[in-house]
Amino acid sequence: MIQKKRVLSGVQPTGNLHIGNYLGAIRNWVESQAEYENFFCVVDLHAITGSGNYRLELAENTRRTAALYIASGIDPELSTVFVQSHISAHAELAWLFNCITPLNWLERMIQFKEKALKQGENVNVGLLDYPVLMAADILLYQADYVPVGEDQKQHLELTRDIAVRINDQFGNKTHPVFKLPNPLIRKEGARVMSLIDGNSKMSKSDPSDFSRIHLLDNPDAIAKKIKKCKTDAERGLEFDNPNRPESHNLLSLYMILAGKTKEQVISECETMRGWGDFKPLLIETIIATLQPIQTKYAEVINESGYLDQVLANGREKAAEIAFDTLKSVKSAMGFLI
Repeated sequence: MIQKKRVLSGVQPTGNLHIGNYLGAIRNWVESQAEYENFFCVVDLHAITGSGNYRLELAENTRRTAALYIASGIDPELSTVFVQSHISAHAELAWLFNCITPLNWLERMIQFKEKALKQGENVNVGLLDYPVLMAADILLYQADYVPVGEDQKQHLELTRDIAVRINDQFGNKTHPVFKLPNPLIRKEGARVMSLIDGNSKMSKSDPSDFSRIHLLDNPDAIAKKIKKCKTDAERGLEFDNPNRPESHNLLSLYMILAGKTKEQVISECETMRGWGDFKPLLIETIIATLQPIQTKYAEVINESGYLDQVLANGREKAAEIAFDTLKSVKSAMGFLI
């Protein structure tokens, strides 16, 4: 029997998941889950690196995120779904990595620089150390592949650098401590942009709720957001014009959700008079895409004990692998086991 390649990925439980999370990550997991051995975690330890007050919402958001994984099509029979903080090996391995990772590797991380500017004086050590914890997440499970967006590629490169450093210092050529993970990057839908700024990625941290479509938005909310989303006064609808990022973003969103090619969308839009014709079509398509997800979500949340059992099963399976890896690492580094 051929051993399936292993995949590890996760989403932060900060706020509500949006359509960018779905198209850029979760839908890709669903489509390929039968091909791989999958570990999908809710990365709640990463969620507390921001400067907001997370205490009152963290547990609820964690449950909601796990439920949305399943509602979006993640099958607990095919994929292991678990909560990051339920496996203490993540934090312990991150500390071991901290002690071999040069500080300047972290200081060059683009995301740290960008987020540090936004947080001002509230920058915490966790924000700087975020990529090290991410490396621990990945390497604990000896993942072969990590589905990442373009903005996370640098973090995966750091993960590989840390793995190489550990292997060089504590392993040997025939028995490396870690395998080197590779990225799984899907071009279509990998970077869904904000509805109010076509040059910025759709984000849960954006202060404007109108910048994104949440997976649990009702039809009225979806319609209101699309009607108010930023467009331009130019005639015609077109892809790939750098001066019209909102046009490219909305057409791309429709193309992906409708399952059409760029050529089909261009042909369809040729007869439209403008955004007044296109937006109702986009609204209808988004609603149709999210309706089955929302129906399944309600089933998952309302079935007594179901989600708790899924997460308990996931914790048991993930812990077995994670602590086995951690034990190997500690042994290689000279700890008394």
